[in-house]
Amino acid sequence: MNLVERLKGILLSPKTEWPKIAAEPMTAQQVFTNWVMILAAIGPLAMIIGFSGLGLGFSLRFAIANYITVLVVTALVALIVDALAPKFGGTKGFVESLKLTAFSYTAAYVAGVLHLLGTMGGPLMLIAMVYAWYTFYLGAPVLRKCSADKAIAFTAVVVVSGFVLGLLFGAVASRGGFAPGM
Repeated sequence: MNLVERLKGILLSPKTEWPKIAAEPMTAQQVFTNWVMILAAIGPLAMIIGFSGLGLGFSLRFAIANYITVLVVTALVALIVDALAPKFGGTKGFVESLKLTAFSYTAAYVAGVLHLLGTMGGPLMLIAMVYAWYTFYLGAPVLRKCSADKAIAFTAVVVVSGFVLGLLFGAVASRGGFAPGM
């Protein structure tokens, strides 16, 4: 897997990239180390710079908490995708669920660079999240064999699940002093 080519494919032409991703043999470890861990680092690295005005210690704690949260939430959402896929006409299989989750999050991972703008990058990151949900919707029938008529509902349930997980981890991070209070 060529990182740059895959990035261009999933961001610019996800409909044609999903069959390539589905056909490519990967392990969960490969998906995590060759994709998630690399791209999920974009946001935290940008946070260190973008939030440095609040103090280096704060921005480092916030960046580390964000990185860990993104890694854990990606894995947990993949578990949720795997558990829910049969209820939406799809099939189980953790690696394919992780591929769907990890590659559909690409726009959000890349948009992490907008943390360089501090809080001003928030609205643009929201747009990237919406696009990530759209790429999930496109990939669900390909990777999870979810029936096309149930892909919207499947996507909505997964999006809500990911949002709730993100809020929970954010609350834990803020209570631990690793993120601003909610």
